[in-house]
Order: sequence, then structure tokens, then C-alpha cells
Amino acid sequence: MTKWTLGIIGGSGLYELDGLEDRREDRVVTAWGEPSDTLVRGRIGDVDLVFLPRHGKGHRLTPSAVPYRANIAALKAAGVTDVLSISACGSLKEDYVPGHFVAVDQFIDRTVARESTYFGPGMVAHVSMARPVCSRLSAFAAQAAESAGATLHRGGTYLAMEGPQFSSLAESRLYRQWGCDVIGMTAMPEAKLAREAELPYATLAMVTDYDCWRSDTEAVSVTNVLEIMGRNSAIARTAIVNLARTLDGTERTPSPDGIETCLDFALITAPDARDPVLLEKLQVIAGRALGG
Repeated sequence: MTKWTLGIIGGSGLYELDGLEDRREDRVVTAWGEPSDTLVRGRIGDVDLVFLPRHGKGHRLTPSAVPYRANIAALKAAGVTDVLSISACGSLKEDYVPGHFVAVDQFIDRTVARESTYFGPGMVAHVSMARPVCSRLSAFAAQAAESAGATLHRGGTYLAMEGPQFSSLAESRLYRQWGCDVIGMTAMPEAKLAREAELPYATLAMVTDYDCWRSDTEAVSVTNVLEIMGRNSAIARTAIVNLARTLDGTERTPSPDGIETCLDFALITAPDARDPVLLEKLQVIAGRALGG
């Protein structure tokens, strides 16, 4: 039976993972540098887990300074089969109430200062992001969150902004007009890089505030975010344990969305025009498709 190895990327407020058996820490370096922190490895039942705090312990890294490429590469090299991202976010909809969770299924990327691909001159690839999350993993994660007591919205569009400043009122109103449901600073380019690495990816977004569009509510601040975040993080920890228990004993088959073979339809550079230095760097990410 093929086993699950679940990678967990912990967002704001989630810097440790409880309940791991055989816990150990690995400090790794990838071809794209060091990840945000040490990888914490362990298991829950027969499901292996690899945990990485996105901002580092103590929340040392700004959203733009997170080494997204190194993070995904480190999880891929660690044998992770699926990646669940936990992310704090602001609400752009009245019924997405602070304290609620969202199983995000779409993204709009408004980041501008981050390396967003492993590929480049000498090896060009264009992966599809039409459906950016793994439908199976997202459904499992949503069920796990509901079992943990979360009020959950299944589906939602996440606007990824650069940060680290919060939105202006004009921006917040604009994103609502676009039909976005929540806003955050970290899901991109993380989801894009996971797709390039052929890793099924899903996001559970924890709503902490109403951003600043709501005229009768105080504009978002770190103070009110932290208050909600504490409650959300406790539910998120329980949801991760629930998810691992659901996966335990369940055979892992390829993602129904074809994610593990997406590079078969993405590589465009002719073999004789490929940069051997970049090809070597790409082995942990794309070795299957490149024949490495």
C-alpha cells in the first residue's frame, strides 16, 4: 500500500505541531537555500508528517522574505507526497466571519517581489494553475477541520497581496468587487511552486479579521488578529491530527487532478537547448519528468 507523507506548512500562529510520535528535527539546505526553519518530522499512527513553520519559529520572516522555493524543495526532498498549508487571512465577505475557516480553491496573485518559479532561461516550463489545489486533499482537510469544530466554508478565492502592510481601503473595496473571499500574504508563490514540484497542495485559511472594507468595524491590526489567531490555531492543530487519522490506513493513489504528472505537459525547452547547470539544480523538483 502506498503511504501518505503529509507536509504541513504552518502559518501565523502555528509554529509547532503537537502529538507527533518519533519526533525529530532535520536542518537541511536545498539548491535554493535554507528553508524557513528546521523540518520537524514524526508520525501520527502510520502517517508520516513533516512540519515547517513558514515564518520560522518566533515569526522571524516577513511574507516577502519567506524562502518559498527552499521550503517546497525541502519538503519534496523529504519525501512529502502532499502539502497542506495553514494560513491566516482577512475576510472580504460578510459571511466569512473572523474565527471561520476556508478551504480555499482559487487564488489571485498580486505579489510582485518574490521568486515564483524553479524554472528559467535554459529550461522553461509552464504549468497549469487553472485548478490550483488538490481537490482530494482539500476535501479531506475540510472534513478534518469540521470534525475539529471549525465553521468552514468549502471553496473560496484567496487574494495574495505582497504586504507586509495591510490593505488600503480602496484596495480592500477593489478586491471585493473582483469577487475575492479572503485576503492574505503567503499562499503565493507557494501554491505555484508546489505545482511545479508536482506536489498536491491545499490551503486551510483561518479568518482573523474583516480587513478594512467594513465601515462599522475597526480596521485590521496585529492586536485583533492575534486574539482570533490563538483560537484558530488550536482548532488547526486538532484538524491536522484528524487529517492524519483519516489518512491512516487509506491507500494513497495519485491525485485525481493529475498533479504528480503535470510536468509532462509543461516542459517546452528542446533537449539540446537545455542548460545542464539548471537541469542539475532541478533534479529534486522535476527529476521524474526530466529523466534524472
